[in-house]
Amino acid sequence: RCTNSRESTRNVGFPSREPRDLQVRVRAEQQTPEWKARYAVRSGVEGTINEFAHGHGMRHCRHRGQPKAHLQHVLTAIAVNIERLSGRSGAEKTCSPRPPTAFQTFLDQQAIPRSKSWRTLGT
Repeated sequence: RCTNSRESTRNVGFPSREPRDLQVRVRAEQQTPEWKARYAVRSGVEGTINEFAHGHGMRHCRHRGQPKAHLQHVLTAIAVNIERLSGRSGAEKTCSPRPPTAFQTFLDQQAIPRSKSWRTLGT
């Protein structure tokens, strides 16, 4: 009765016992440290794929043909690895926090508390 459609009604379905037992077992397995360690590796790989797809335009090839596309992918991977290795240093300094905006300074002068998303380090 809660839908506007006269042709179809809402149905509530419950999975059979086998899929439900599998779901419960898999959810329990996801809480183990071993599963979380395996998933952390997957998360890193997916982050790299995302970087290639969105950061380096790897969804579109600049050349026609599989050999040239493969060469583009290999050269891009080499460039990303060099970029990552050159960015690593033992004495890398952390970025200084952004200075507060005029509005944030006004709130501080009036002793009005800022929301947490506005807080910066060092104020």
